[in-house]
Amino acid sequence: MKLCGFNEMISRVTLHHVARAIGTVAMVVACLQNAQGQANPDPRLPPKPYPPAPRLADGTPNLGPIEPNKGYWHLKQVQDYKQVLMHPKEIPYQPWAKTLAMQRRAELSKYDPQGYCMPPSGPRLMTTPFPMEILQMPEQKRIVMIYEGGTHIWRIIYMDGRKHPEPDLANPTWLGHSVGHWEKDTLVVDVVGFNEGSWIDMVGDPHTDKLHLIERFTRKDLYTLRYEATIDDPGAYTEPWTIGFDIVWDDKGEIQEYICQENSPWMRKLFAEWERTKR
Repeated sequence: MKLCGFNEMISRVTLHHVARAIGTVAMVVACLQNAQGQANPDPRLPPKPYPPAPRLADGTPNLGPIEPNKGYWHLKQVQDYKQVLMHPKEIPYQPWAKTLAMQRRAELSKYDPQGYCMPPSGPRLMTTPFPMEILQMPEQKRIVMIYEGGTHIWRIIYMDGRKHPEPDLANPTWLGHSVGHWEKDTLVVDVVGFNEGSWIDMVGDPHTDKLHLIERFTRKDLYTLRYEATIDDPGAYTEPWTIGFDIVWDDKGEIQEYICQENSPWMRKLFAEWERTKR
């Protein structure tokens, strides 16, 4: 299957040519990373042991705030998922996927769609270093996750027992189609229906529209959310592979407005360099 290039998806925009006009974007990448790190400083946590995970009135684990309008999950950046790989020991690339992933690394991720304010998707939603909230709506039988960073997006997880749309009727999207259920105290989310516009991680691991993602969210205590994701994409990898890491709770934080297009040092630096090349 042919993987869509980012420039193909935005053919009416010259960002691809902007990036090519720049000999290197190492300074841009460093600037972006520094800005992101400063945007979401680590919260101060109380001493351990932490209080137990809170629960809703029906006994379901509460994955969100325990006070009205206070608190969020403090996401941290993971650039390369080799850093959080649980199994197997190496990412099981197909040959073409490894070649593409190594090329993107060599180019310092200068064509990363998220750098140009396109949405992250799959596990990268959970490694974009800005706050996120989980809103449980048992009466509506859905869970909504909202993300301050990236493109200030949200996702809906259907908890009403529905199935995924038939493949012939599915419309591939950036975030895919998510259905969830509880396995004891763990929220398990099954996601399919991705388009091919995003990267798995910042360094450029690819995926195809065959991607099937299984996510597991477990609140281990008041301040700790365990996240694990199994990436099953027979179009790009020889077997499923799983990443996992803990996320901390900031009990005093509040999600703020964030507009990627006006806050992206990546884009500002690229356009500034492009303007200089025209002089």
